[in-house]
Amino acid sequence: MKLEIQMLHDRVLVRMSGDDGERRSSGGIVIPATAQVARRLNWGDVLGVGNNVRNVKVGDRVLFNPEEQHEVEIQGEAYLVMRERDIHAMASERTEHGTGLYL
Repeated sequence: MKLEIQMLHDRVLVRMSGDDGERRSSGGIVIPATAQVARRLNWGDVLGVGNNVRNVKVGDRVLFNPEEQHEVEIQGEAYLVMRERDIHAMASERTEHGTGLYL
């Protein structure tokens, strides 16, 4: 029997993006994944939201600190559960309060 997971209250279910490997600076320098200059925020995709979540919708990409979140494994895949207030920014097609920067 399959049971659907529903998020409660102000909780958000996020799948982390798979771009945690090496990256390039704007000047073309390769930065290895092991380089730790400062704590780094990550992007993830919203898969579910609770009833009291007001600003984030399923399908949005959100920016958050993965070290402060709770990890859960569902069918062998890792997801993060967080409160909406722990999300620092979001990228979506809605442009009500945008910064002018795009992913």
